[in-house]
Amino acid sequence: MVRVRILQLSFVCAAIAALELLCRVGIIDRFTMIPPSEMAGALTRVIATAPWFWPDVTYTLGNLAAAIGLSVLGGFLIGVVVHAIPRLRRVLDPILTSYYAVPTFVLYPLLIVFFGIGPTSLIVLGALFGIVAMIVATVTAIDRVPRVLLKVARVSRLGAVRTALLMKLPAASPHLMTGLRLAVAYSVIGIIAGEFILSTEGIGRRVALAYNNFDNQTMYALLVLILAFAIALNAALGAFEQALHRRWYRS
Repeated sequence: MVRVRILQLSFVCAAIAALELLCRVGIIDRFTMIPPSEMAGALTRVIATAPWFWPDVTYTLGNLAAAIGLSVLGGFLIGVVVHAIPRLRRVLDPILTSYYAVPTFVLYPLLIVFFGIGPTSLIVLGALFGIVAMIVATVTAIDRVPRVLLKVARVSRLGAVRTALLMKLPAASPHLMTGLRLAVAYSVIGIIAGEFILSTEGIGRRVALAYNNFDNQTMYALLVLILAFAIALNAALGAFEQALHRRWYRS
């Protein structure tokens, strides 16, 4: 595992160095992209001097946390219900399978009508991006729950809710991590991209404004910030998943 991490880090460093060289020698036009070193410097200046930075970061993170919560919790609960009702599962299977073939952004005019231009529309949009991935992962994970545990729940006369929380969730948790990671990733995409078109503030909105104003320094600084946040979040989820798997196999 350590060797894999070293190879991954070496590849990333080599790609950054190559990009830096291409920008410095002029193969990549500065009007198109600035060198990575300048991106890092621009990000430092934005954090230190921009009065809008922390309010926009707080706005985006708040919306993102709400969207992730809705997609993960809602997706799990809906997945449990879908798995418990075979007829409903057969009806929804084609919809769940083809859900991501339809751009979710086509719904944003309806979201504006129902919720207005504000955080609620963004949260719903982010949740819509991630919830189906969690539903599918939940159904698949429950399929892998040992049948003996469900028999124990019936013998113990546990209700549907207690069975889901005390039996299905712990047993399925190692397999739910795939859905959790996808739900988080899709929610991040939904919130950041939604801020381009639905919001009057937020990091995504600042990226859009910088792009429209040809402000490459600010635009690439914020893109680096978003990329770093996504990598850190994915790494944290990956570490949690590994810990969960180790605990599951030890037990």
